[in-house]
Amino acid sequence: MNETWQLIETTMNENPSPIQHENVRYEFHLTGDDSSVKQLVLANGIVEVTNDTSTKADCKLTLSSKDFMKLLAGDLNSTTAFMFGKLKVDGSLGLALKLEALLKEYMFKG
Repeated sequence: MNETWQLIETTMNENPSPIQHENVRYEFHLTGDDSSVKQLVLANGIVEVTNDTSTKADCKLTLSSKDFMKLLAGDLNSTTAFMFGKLKVDGSLGLALKLEALLKEYMFKG
């Protein structure tokens, strides 16, 4: 899973246009086989993935690592996942939906 987070950071930093004006901190609580807690920080066109969760996130998302990979690949609709309980959101649901739109700007299929 660490390779996936590195790919996210590298890919988004190589093409900062879609996130140029974003200033938001997401926290992911991934469950299942490859469980982890990470923060994805978008700040003025720069992306950082960190294990440091001491700073409060604007939006916390809890989902299985398997569903997270589907979300990255564009194969999971966050609204549907939320309605069926596969995705839990703590904070702004609008930010969660915005994240899905931002991720679609990038190709994360491995």
